[in-house]
Amino acid sequence: MPKSWSPSSWRSFPIRQVPDYPDPAELASVEQQLRSYPPLVFAGEARNLKKALGEVAEGRAFLLQGGDCAESFAEFHPNTIRDTFRVLLQAAVVLTFAASVPVVKVGRLAGQFAKPRSSDTEEIGGVVLPSYRGDNVNGSEFTAEARIPDPKRLVQGYSQAAATLNLLRAFAQGGYADLHEVHRWNMSFVSSSPVNERYRDLAHRIEEALSFMEACGITGETTPSLRQTDFYTSHEALHLGFEQAMTREDSTKGGWYDTSAHMLWIGDRTRQLDHAHVEFMRGIRNPIGLKCGPSTDPADLLHLIDALNPQNEAGRLTLIARMGHDQVERKLPALVRAVKREGRSVVWSCDPMHGNTIKSTTGYKTRPFDRILAEVRGFFGVHQGEGTYAGGIHLELTGKDVTECTGGAQAIDDERLGDRYHTHCDPRLNASQALELAFLIAEQIKQERADLRLAASA
Repeated sequence: MPKSWSPSSWRSFPIRQVPDYPDPAELASVEQQLRSYPPLVFAGEARNLKKALGEVAEGRAFLLQGGDCAESFAEFHPNTIRDTFRVLLQAAVVLTFAASVPVVKVGRLAGQFAKPRSSDTEEIGGVVLPSYRGDNVNGSEFTAEARIPDPKRLVQGYSQAAATLNLLRAFAQGGYADLHEVHRWNMSFVSSSPVNERYRDLAHRIEEALSFMEACGITGETTPSLRQTDFYTSHEALHLGFEQAMTREDSTKGGWYDTSAHMLWIGDRTRQLDHAHVEFMRGIRNPIGLKCGPSTDPADLLHLIDALNPQNEAGRLTLIARMGHDQVERKLPALVRAVKREGRSVVWSCDPMHGNTIKSTTGYKTRPFDRILAEVRGFFGVHQGEGTYAGGIHLELTGKDVTECTGGAQAIDDERLGDRYHTHCDPRLNASQALELAFLIAEQIKQERADLRLAASA
């Protein structure tokens, strides 16, 4: 890696997952237009998130990262944003109360518009078209016109991200996140789910605790954290032209920040050390993530860590393992050992979604809940065996009553997938499944923290 860096230095590096725009001049014009737009997030917010993730890296907090697989222009609606925010609040309160651990909440929201593809083309019925790459690149409809990359979509993506962030900030700071509302966060369709009774019991215990605290003089007025929360946004930094346009130099403390989100990550398909995505990400000051799939080599991972976090800052780098339920216990230990041996400060997070995608007997792409759960358990088991901290979870979920992932307490089977299969990209957990998983993760965290305390006292 050269020592010099600028927001545009990535352009001289090889790059993968690039849309083929028919008019490069129009793309350049749109990127120039975006450079004049206000930032979506602020450098100080990104620094606050890095500090919070530093607590995770030290084993004192837990990262909950989740949201849509790919945000949609067509489904953009305040209720969709509210319901995704609400299920993340529910999952966070389960983890916080049931596992007695602070939770750092990061949404896959307000910018998750670009998707990497395993192939540049898609074929249906003998017709071959360019692959759908996310709504800020082209359309998901299988037509030649829709699949043409359109630079103007980047402007629409910016506008939707700005509106989404505005609503998220109102929810997080305006009273919706008040712990006294914990009962009201539940979605109506979850009330018929077996997991609802467990959540209602937890909500009742929280209300009892709040009543006791109020009797002691601790209220939302005296303790703002009871009625508001910190909530951050993230997305995969795939479209580097857009990310460069949103990168600004902090006028107060210096340094370059990508103001499109608080946290950005590099996907498993674009993590080549000598390629453009790593070059761009090494220079921004945001906390960043790196997806680690089963093909990740321990030596390569250490080189990537050196490039992306040369100062070994706690909270700077999150390693997001996405191995698959059948490979996590075989592939992850070598990575964890290498990072631990070299004394690298990272957050270890588990993405149990992307390695467990299959095609159902009815033709739908799905993710079996039992495989998701198996990878989570394997992830925690590896860290328990290595004496390291399993610090986070990375989920694709929605607050909608969808039937996209099979299994769970609702017992969604292959035949029911078509009932409410609404995703235009990858299958997501619904609120009931996400909440069920949160309770299971809370049990894992409690055991992990008990083991760490025991080891510390030995």
